[in-house]
Amino acid sequence: MELRVLRYFLAVAREESISGAAQFLHLTQPTLSRQLMELEEELGKQLFVRGNRRVTLTEDGVLFRKRADEILALVDKATMELSDSEESLAGDIYIGAGETDAMRFIAREAKRLQARYPQIRYHLHSGNADDVFERLDKGLLDFGLLIEPVDLKKYDYLRLPAADTWGLLMPKDHPLARQETVCPQDLWELPLLVSQQTHRWEVLSRWIGRGMEELHVVCTYNLLYNAAIMVDEGMGCALTLDKLMDTRDTGNLCFRPLDPPLSSGLCIVWKKYQVFSRAAARFLDQLRMSLEVPENGEKQDR
Repeated sequence: MELRVLRYFLAVAREESISGAAQFLHLTQPTLSRQLMELEEELGKQLFVRGNRRVTLTEDGVLFRKRADEILALVDKATMELSDSEESLAGDIYIGAGETDAMRFIAREAKRLQARYPQIRYHLHSGNADDVFERLDKGLLDFGLLIEPVDLKKYDYLRLPAADTWGLLMPKDHPLARQETVCPQDLWELPLLVSQQTHRWEVLSRWIGRGMEELHVVCTYNLLYNAAIMVDEGMGCALTLDKLMDTRDTGNLCFRPLDPPLSSGLCIVWKKYQVFSRAAARFLDQLRMSLEVPENGEKQDR
């Protein structure tokens, strides 16, 4: 049994699709199907249930996935330990993130790692959770920094020791700017700009005490920068997170937190069974060390 076949198997288990795994592995679909059939013949076990649109693991397949992952993790770790040196480690790390001040945590850890390995390069992609997840699934990103709530069933993750505070972005001459905080009733008749991500709407609806369809939503937004221009021009007030816009004295906008307070946790995620580059693996080690998380403790349960 060859190691590359184990990687093929894990790719199909992860993608739940032979065509999707073939695309990820840069193989033709018939070639990958043949390799999987030969693997099942060699083991004498059926590993997959092949449906019309989805490939799932059998009970034997689930067990084999665990062992294959362990084998490859040991091989990759041994290879890295034998080949790495302080001078030679280089490569690219791809990180996607929603708009959050918690990016400072990632920046600090990247800076620390760069001090040891100056040839590592970082590539940032800004987008909402749906965009980041899509790029993670396609292998275009190594990590995603996301604001909860998010569906993490397909991913491993680390929770960060930080939370983002929800509030209202408004012009400084707006009547609500005279208040220190904003309560639910303040929003019931107010023209609002809200995030396009519907899972955020559920959280905000519970806080407001009304469904989003009952509110005066004049605009939805993907990222905040252009929405802030709409706010500045008097379109309405934006429900958003703190510290995403410069609301110091030099600007025309201000931010008021919600009362009772509403906050969202943050996590950095990556695909299960992901085979990292040496640089990305070292970055994950750096995050674990900073958060004091053991190597086998990716999932952080509250």
